[in-house]
Amino acid sequence: MSNTDRIIRLKTVLARTGLSRSTIYRKIADGTFPAQIRISVHGAGWRESSIERWMADPVSYREERAGSHAQ
Repeated sequence: MSNTDRIIRLKTVLARTGLSRSTIYRKIADGTFPAQIRISVHGAGWRESSIERWMADPVSYREERAGSHAQ
């Protein structure tokens, strides 16, 4: 694997994962797929490393939610 962490767009995520667009967004809502990051006012993408981590173990992947830890 590469050490670079590129931002990849939806078309690339669809091709790499084999999931449909609706399945990706449902899994994001469930916390079982990496969430998008905003890259501009009208654009968003995914960190390539997050998609690779999901692909390595899609069954047990859980998104770490910001603010989900108690202080």
